[in-house]
Parts: sequence; structure tokens; C-alpha cells
Amino acid sequence: MADYMKQPRRKYCQFCKEGTEYLDYKDTQVLRKYVTDRGKIKPRHVTGCCVQHQRDVANAVKRARVMALMPYAVPSVSGRGDRRNRG
Repeated sequence: MADYMKQPRRKYCQFCKEGTEYLDYKDTQVLRKYVTDRGKIKPRHVTGCCVQHQRDVANAVKRARVMALMPYAVPSVSGRGDRRNRG
């Protein structure tokens, strides 16, 4: 069977598996898994969370940002630098 015929595995919600009732905004180690390296919240099809838990993750990340536990955005470092002033 060819590789293109295989169906991708369905991702299951980690919080539903564990039976998590409340997602704490102070638990930044858990929340960092659901945020990109640039600080953006990952979408549901990437995280595999169900609708309710994805909403809870988004609210917890937003609360952690307001409380300054997580950054809003990480400063990006581009490889370009300041090339026009080089002689």
C-alpha cells in the first residue's frame, strides 16, 4: 500500500485522557506545550485538543500573559542584521 493512501492518526485530547477538570494558568510548563516558540497559541488541529479544552488552554495562556507569567511575543532575531552600514 502506498504512503499517500494512509490516513493520518487522529490526535486525542490529552486533558480528556487524564480527566483534567481545571486548567491552571499558573502551570506554565503545561501551557508552553500549546504555544509556539514565537509566543502564538497553537491551533486545535496541531495540539489535538477538543473544543472545550482548546478554549480553556487559550484562556489560561491569555491569563498567564496578563499576569506576566508568559510573554506575549518573543523578540525574533533575523539573520539580516544591519548590512547597509558595513563598509
